[in-house]
Amino acid sequence: MYKIGLTGGIASGKSTVSAWLAKQGAPIIDADIIARQVVEKGQPCLKQLVEAFGQTILLADGRLNRPLVGQLVFTDKAKRQKLNQIMHKAIKEKMAEQAAIYEKTGQTAAIYDVPLLVETGWYQWMDEVWVVAVSPKTQLKRLMLRNQYTEVEAKERIASQMALADKIKVADKVIANDGTEDDLYKELGLLWQQKKGLFGK
Repeated sequence: MYKIGLTGGIASGKSTVSAWLAKQGAPIIDADIIARQVVEKGQPCLKQLVEAFGQTILLADGRLNRPLVGQLVFTDKAKRQKLNQIMHKAIKEKMAEQAAIYEKTGQTAAIYDVPLLVETGWYQWMDEVWVVAVSPKTQLKRLMLRNQYTEVEAKERIASQMALADKIKVADKVIANDGTEDDLYKELGLLWQQKKGLFGK
């Protein structure tokens, strides 16, 4: 299975790119969806989180209280590392399961949609890395518009992430998204023409 890692930064348009690729028939392995699946009731990962952080991280119905966990680890580096250790192991295992299912159906390549692809070091086991990138000015403007943030709030969110410039350093392909949606789709169309053979298209 040929692995293409897709990543970006907040408000860069990665989700739009992923959705477009899915419409072309590219198999998508979405880390965000998997991250929600592995903490559902009855999952081993949820049990491990309770063992690490206590019963208080659960809601009354037994589901994970995600905002509370976010608060717990936000200012505590040791807790954040523990959370990541548990979550990343579960996510990687689930990703491997999905890839195996795709392979069994005859798929020859897959897009790994992973927001923290570079931060986790997972980019190293990809065959290619695609980074959706925008200028700092565009990123700030789009984030303020999308989330109704003030400029200060938006800058704080952007500053809490790895800079897009650092992600670009490991990219095999940079998908520029400073223009309109039509501009993005034209660029993706050209990219798909080059790469669709990997997917047997």
